[in-house]
Amino acid sequence: MEAILFLEGKRALVTGSTSGIGLAIARALTAEGAKVVLNGFGDADEIAGLCEELGATHSGADLTDVTQVEALMAEAGPVDILVNNAGMQHVAPVEEFPVDRWDLIMALNLTAVFHTSRLAVPGMKAKGWGRIINTASAHSKTASPFKSAYNAAKHGLDGFTKTIALELATHGVTANCISPGYVWTPLVEGQIPDTMKARGLSRDEVINDVLLAKQPTKKFVQPSEVGALAVFLCREEAGNVTGANWSIDGGWTAG
Repeated sequence: MEAILFLEGKRALVTGSTSGIGLAIARALTAEGAKVVLNGFGDADEIAGLCEELGATHSGADLTDVTQVEALMAEAGPVDILVNNAGMQHVAPVEEFPVDRWDLIMALNLTAVFHTSRLAVPGMKAKGWGRIINTASAHSKTASPFKSAYNAAKHGLDGFTKTIALELATHGVTANCISPGYVWTPLVEGQIPDTMKARGLSRDEVINDVLLAKQPTKKFVQPSEVGALAVFLCREEAGNVTGANWSIDGGWTAG
C-alpha cells in the first residue's frame, strides 16, 4: 500500500525559489506531497525545467512592487504554506550606502514579507491551519559591519515573525524564522574566485578564513538541511512550535 505523504493536498508558495535555499525548500516540500508555486527570476528554460521536475507553477512577480505581490497572491490562490525566502544583499559603509540599495533591500527582505503574509493569513485562518516560514539569517541575531540594510531587515523580520505568531496562536497557524549561516549555494561558490584574487588567498583560505570564519563547525550549511528544517516546521508535531528563530549556522550565534 502506497504511503500517504503528509503534505498531500497542501499548497505552498516559496518566494525566491528558482535557485539556492528557496529551491531546496521547494524540493523538500514537494517530496512530502505539497503542490508548490515557485517565484523568482532566472533563465526561462531552466525555470520551465524546474516546473516540470516538481510539478510546480511559476510566477516571476517582482516582490518589491506591491501590485505584483498582490497579483502573485491572487494567482497562487489560498496557500497553506508560505515560505518567504526571497532576499538580496549589499555591502558598504553606512555613510556610503546607496539610498536606492537601502530601499530595495528593505522592500524585498522585509516589506514583501508583510504583504505576502497579510494576504495569506485570511485563508489560513479560514482553514484553521497554516505555516508561515521566513528565511532570516544569522544576521537576524547578530550583526556584521557594512551590512546595515541587511542586518536591519533581518532583525525586523525576526520581530515581525514573532508578532504574527502571537496574533495567529489560536488559529492553528504557526510562524517561524529559519536563520542560516553561510549556505553552500552557486552564489556563494561563485564569490570564491573573486575573493581569492582580491585578497591574494588560496581557495581553502577563502573558505576557512573568510567565509567560514564565524562558523565553528567550519562547514557550510547545505541547502537540503534548510529544506529539511522547513519540512519539520510543517509537520503536525510542530504545531506548538511558533514564534521561534531557528539557527542553522554551524554555531555562529551560539557565543
